[in-house]
Amino acid sequence: MEMGKGFAFVARQKHIRTDMGDFYIDLVFYNYILKCFFLIDLKTEQITHQDVGQMDMYVRMYDQLMRTDGDNPTIGLLLCSDTSEDMARYSVLHGSEQLFQAKYLTYLPTKEQLRQEIELQKQIFLEQKSK
Repeated sequence: MEMGKGFAFVARQKHIRTDMGDFYIDLVFYNYILKCFFLIDLKTEQITHQDVGQMDMYVRMYDQLMRTDGDNPTIGLLLCSDTSEDMARYSVLHGSEQLFQAKYLTYLPTKEQLRQEIELQKQIFLEQKSK
């Protein structure tokens, strides 16, 4: 997986134990340019409010338990097979500077499908930022 400039792999299925139980974050990276942890949760279905709440909890836990002086706030990304405009509009994703959702495909799209999806995601992003 290509993440881009500055990313370093930290862990897969990172185990965090709290008094609430055991939790496993799918992928953890650290970006040495942004100076922050980057958490990724992979979902094989459409995003739900439970998924958003879970990632919000992971980000908060990671900030409290793992972040050190000089680190910027942790960023959480939900990669799901299908996104939801309503979830982006009405959940904690709206207005959050630390939580994001993105759609992934298990097959290569046509050029037209890719163009349409890019336009749709740009529109969702603009709606999130304007509210």
